[in-house]
Amino acid sequence: MKILFLGDVMGRAGRAAITNHLPRLRTDWKLDFVVVNGENATSGMGLSGDHAQLILDAGADVITLGDHAFDQKDMLKFIAQEPRVIRPINFSKAAPGVGARVFNVPGGRKILVAQVLGQVFMKRPFDDPFSALDGILKQYPMGGQVQASLIDIHCEATSEKMATGHFCDGRASIVVGTHTHVPTADAMILPGGTAYQSDAGMCGDYNSVIGMEKAEPLRRFITGMPKARFTPATEEATLSGLYVETDNTTGKATRVEMVRQGGRLAPAGPA
Repeated sequence: MKILFLGDVMGRAGRAAITNHLPRLRTDWKLDFVVVNGENATSGMGLSGDHAQLILDAGADVITLGDHAFDQKDMLKFIAQEPRVIRPINFSKAAPGVGARVFNVPGGRKILVAQVLGQVFMKRPFDDPFSALDGILKQYPMGGQVQASLIDIHCEATSEKMATGHFCDGRASIVVGTHTHVPTADAMILPGGTAYQSDAGMCGDYNSVIGMEKAEPLRRFITGMPKARFTPATEEATLSGLYVETDNTTGKATRVEMVRQGGRLAPAGPA
């Protein structure tokens, strides 16, 4: 199975990168399944229903969210009626939507997509991510009910992301980190066959401070005082993510490549 995961979509520039590049990549790379983290796609904070539909129409099969899942209030209603949008499995028991779902893939195959929030350095005390993942991975083992599985670990600390990767090694096809918007250079296949990268990076303008126009973040770092709201940077965005090929029988990863398309970062992806 050929799977593409794209990191946090950041504002208007990130949405443009998705619409400009994803339809071509689906065709050129003969992708079977695409997952996009869209939690910052609307004004850099949350995801609206209209922008979720735009990302789905551009070629995403599933959208994952994060700690800003419901910053845009219409997502509370949209996620309840759109099964292709996944919120974190440990967000809140009262939250609408689900944190894991099995999706059909062409050729009669199935893939599990789940998202979980980390706990380290996060602003809110979310439920234990490891026990949440353990239950869902036991319910849907690779090579059994599903032919592949993808876990989006949305958290701040790379150590917690790495621990999640090793915890899921051999039980998930892909564990990929989101949230920090900075791509890491550690894409690899773990010993048990799980493709891993600590952070996929963002689909956004890298002439910025993690996707925001530089002036206000710099002012706050230098003076310690806020003056204005953060606003997403609007120059050409780089589409960033992870490309993985999996074995249809075992679900284990056989190939992993970092993805960079457009914008400021050096191009990368499957040849």
